[in-house]
Amino acid sequence: MAKVSMKFHVAVTEDALKALNARRKDERDREEDWVAARRKELIVPGMSRRAAAAVRSDIRARVARMRRTGEFGGTRDDIVTRAVREELRARGMDRKWPKPPEGEIEAPGRPWGTPPSAPMGDGGYTDRVSVNLPYSLGDTVRRAAYWTSKEAVEALQDWADRWGDGVDVALREAERDGVPAELALMAAAGRPSAPQSALEIRDRLRAQVLTTGDLIRAAIERATGATQPEIPDQA
Repeated sequence: MAKVSMKFHVAVTEDALKALNARRKDERDREEDWVAARRKELIVPGMSRRAAAAVRSDIRARVARMRRTGEFGGTRDDIVTRAVREELRARGMDRKWPKPPEGEIEAPGRPWGTPPSAPMGDGGYTDRVSVNLPYSLGDTVRRAAYWTSKEAVEALQDWADRWGDGVDVALREAERDGVPAELALMAAAGRPSAPQSALEIRDRLRAQVLTTGDLIRAAIERATGATQPEIPDQA
């Protein structure tokens, strides 16, 4: 059976989550008001139960069509889905991307070589939101993020081979890979310290990396107007 949706879990600010939920509530209230008005208008006293049921069914069908066209916002997933499509178009990423090498986009977490995600509560992120996108759209998001970031990620890999990622990153990777912490510390201590010029190069490369979370956060901001921490703006 073909997959119909793809789920993303994205860290967001408290303001962004509140704004998204408020947008959903406003859309739900507007939709419910419209349905109530249509029922009051079309279901008249003395109408047979069968006729009334047919009217209700027609109203539901009209609501579904209006959701598809964007006249009604629909669910939270509907709202974010439309905004993701708009964000991809705005960035010139709404196109058919090649399939990445096997296993590249299935790995959890941020792309290799980028800084570790800030803990919840840091960088303005205090909440998480789960979003279900249509599978084809979710796949486009993943592929766009991969290919847009590919050169910068590879350059960061080269940078790490030359200078290392520091003790903290070395210990996290060692724990993930089952390597004794002592060996990770010895390897990190054996590397020369990166000069300021190299650190600036690393920061510039990191700024060129775009993640799926970055794209979805930008879409939420587009849908709600809620400002979030700055993200890359590649095309």
